[in-house]
Amino acid sequence: MQKKAAPVPPKPKSAGVRVVSSKITYRAPVFYVTSEQVVEPSGKQVRRDLIRHPGSVVIMAVDDTTSEPRVLLARQYRYAADQYLWELPAGRIDDGEPALEAAKRELVEETGYSASKWKRALFFYVSPGFLDETMAIYMATGLTRGKARPEEDEAISKRMFPLGRAVQMVLKGKIQDAKTISAILWLAQSKRS
Repeated sequence: MQKKAAPVPPKPKSAGVRVVSSKITYRAPVFYVTSEQVVEPSGKQVRRDLIRHPGSVVIMAVDDTTSEPRVLLARQYRYAADQYLWELPAGRIDDGEPALEAAKRELVEETGYSASKWKRALFFYVSPGFLDETMAIYMATGLTRGKARPEEDEAISKRMFPLGRAVQMVLKGKIQDAKTISAILWLAQSKRS
């Protein structure tokens, strides 16, 4: 399925910030870049160059039918990291799409799995110094296998890992993806509580 280019949504600013000028300096299919002059809450006028992104969803698919929960990880080549990484399935939220619907769509597309139970676990800014992308991590349980429908440029393998092994992979640096690290440690902590 071909995804639409990233829209140019208006970015709301808090009452303490005044945008003096804003210019799109680069547009790509998934994001765009702006250069802005703003007066921040401190009263100082500064230039801020920002990557604008519509937001992403991350799916922590958990098989909780065994004594130790198992987490579904996907392995794919990431050009920016120049290596294959173990990650949770994730993807961009399409224009006008509710985050939970995006999560359900991405889980099926990337892994073939569907889930009967969904819970938002975490919500955060990826790198708020220069990027406005947010990520919502959803825990999906009640899993059913199906046929994956990856995008044309995606080559993804998948595997279930016992939670304890996934935590060890994080601690030993075998999982290097921040969204996956956050979610796995969140799940491990929530199971202790």
